[in-house]
Amino acid sequence: MNNEKSSNGQTLTFLDILNDSKIEIPIVQRDYAQGRTEHKRVRQAFLQALKESLHAKKEIKLDFIYGNNTDDAFQPLDGQQRLTTLFLLHWYAAAKENKLDDTVKDILINFSYETRISSREFCKDLIEKSIIICKEDDTLSPKIVDSNWFFLSWKLDPTINAMLNTIDDIHRYFFEIDSLWEKLSLSKIITFNHLILKDFGLSDDLYIKMNARGKLLTSFENFKAGVQQKINQNEWEKNIDFKESFLFKIDTKWADFFWNNFKKKNSTDDSQMNFIKTLLMISVALDNKLGSEDIRRLQEDTSALNFTSYVTEDSFDFIYRSYDAYAETDISSLSLNLDFWRHQSSESITSSIVVGDDESNSSSYTQKVLFYAQTEYIFKNSKYDGNKFEEWMRVVRNIVSRGNVDKNGKRPDIIRSPDTFHGVINLINELAEGSGDIYDYLYTNTLKSTFAKEQVEEERKKAKIIIERPELKELIFKTEDNELLRGRITFVLECIAYNNEPKELDINLLYNVQLVFEKYFFGDICLNDELRRAMLTIDIDGEFDFYSYWWSYWNVANATKRKLFGQFRELEYYMYSEQSEYFKKLILKLINKDYQQIIEEFEAPVEMPNWKKRLIKEPSLLGEKCKSKYIAIPEDELLCYLLKSQRPRELSDGYVVR
Repeated sequence: MNNEKSSNGQTLTFLDILNDSKIEIPIVQRDYAQGRTEHKRVRQAFLQALKESLHAKKEIKLDFIYGNNTDDAFQPLDGQQRLTTLFLLHWYAAAKENKLDDTVKDILINFSYETRISSREFCKDLIEKSIIICKEDDTLSPKIVDSNWFFLSWKLDPTINAMLNTIDDIHRYFFEIDSLWEKLSLSKIITFNHLILKDFGLSDDLYIKMNARGKLLTSFENFKAGVQQKINQNEWEKNIDFKESFLFKIDTKWADFFWNNFKKKNSTDDSQMNFIKTLLMISVALDNKLGSEDIRRLQEDTSALNFTSYVTEDSFDFIYRSYDAYAETDISSLSLNLDFWRHQSSESITSSIVVGDDESNSSSYTQKVLFYAQTEYIFKNSKYDGNKFEEWMRVVRNIVSRGNVDKNGKRPDIIRSPDTFHGVINLINELAEGSGDIYDYLYTNTLKSTFAKEQVEEERKKAKIIIERPELKELIFKTEDNELLRGRITFVLECIAYNNEPKELDINLLYNVQLVFEKYFFGDICLNDELRRAMLTIDIDGEFDFYSYWWSYWNVANATKRKLFGQFRELEYYMYSEQSEYFKKLILKLINKDYQQIIEEFEAPVEMPNWKKRLIKEPSLLGEKCKSKYIAIPEDELLCYLLKSQRPRELSDGYVVR
């Protein structure tokens, strides 16, 4: 910039600066506020004052405009509002009077916004592509928004919305003024004093602190600014076409995708930050240089976290590709007719990540893993196949749905820590190579990952059955979809004595066992006294004590406490406990008989204690006298106490059955 011309306090017009340098609204500045709806009176008063001065050809001074020179641009730290309004007025005058030729465009194009790329591109297109202004136009904003160069996502930009409001008011105030461009360009009616802060030894930071003009950007805006800085420093987008750049796409094409699908309170900033945070967590898990604490910070410590610090060249590439992939994908096509049980999303896997499924606007480790699996499918498969996608997500679901159920029916998720998140992400990364046909991949490949080894091995067993006997695929799916089994069917395969040879698998027996689970074990309501009484009829080597999976000691009666299935999910624990043979025998009996038939046809051996026979044959004992489903049995087993609670304190807290 010409220092002489830009000396402090010199009276200049808007075009004086633009003819000599660029004007860039810096990123530290707030959005264009003068055009906001709530500032209508201030804006219109300002425009009225400008109109009157132009009409009377009387000079109006707009006070000081402060700023600093950066390279070849002037960056105002005070005066942004006035300069933006003047820019719009000059554009309007040139467009209205057909003066917007190449020479004028070259001048006006020197005004730009750095706060948002969308604001910058809007100003640029407004000049280069413009609109035709007619007398019949009451307002101009609808014509601009309907232009083929206007991006739908620009409606998200508060600066652009404010500019549209100002343009409408400018049209209302200035359309009737003749030779408007000439009055603005050839006269010095509208002027201001130009002040360069650094010439006075003042820094930008000091100015901002003194005048409280700096407005904190959102996390999303800060992230974009930080990423752009890294892109520039590391030349990650060297020689790339501008319209393919990260900042252009994130404010246009990608912003459209989020606006159309995930806007919340007329904003997508939070949704996009959730999206980015998840992608960064996945990138960290795949990066051997980072550890569990970094994953934990990204999952939990969002308030004090600088997301940008986790952006490496690899994670930047992952974020870029993910944005691009989802923007090109019909989200509705990713809907699945698949039960994810406790990890079921209210709308979609993508929605659970970017919007969240709870008031905290967050997603769990497991939901992030499911999202990663979905993303990898999109990456790896250029041609979408709904069936193959569902099969891929089915296998992933089965793996992430595993949990170590305890004897009390508590079932914590397998993915509940940074370490397990790291393990499963790397497993999914390996499996994703075969996401286009996961069963063929499992059938023909040995995996390096040891995460969830048992469940992965089961998935390989199922893959072998499906590949060698494809007619069994739907039956396998139906079996693993059961609410009690939740993807794990090893117990079912044990029930049918499967020997890992698909050709020898008894399809009729598998079908019948599946029907038993479908009929008797589809939810909590299935846990009833008929099941408990039927289990008491089952013996293993002459022992009728299925309840020995749980015990405690009742000192009051010098007896061992037992439990007769207190929670539905205890059955899942039971299937893989040392007492599993009891349950297996019941399942096989239920193929041909129901609970009542099993109970009625049961003939107790002579040596069976009478109290046990009564529990089987008298439904009122468990139904009315033992609502806690805890019993206590003395060592001689001559009687049984039906307990009122899990921790009875007196002998009277137990109903005696002999």
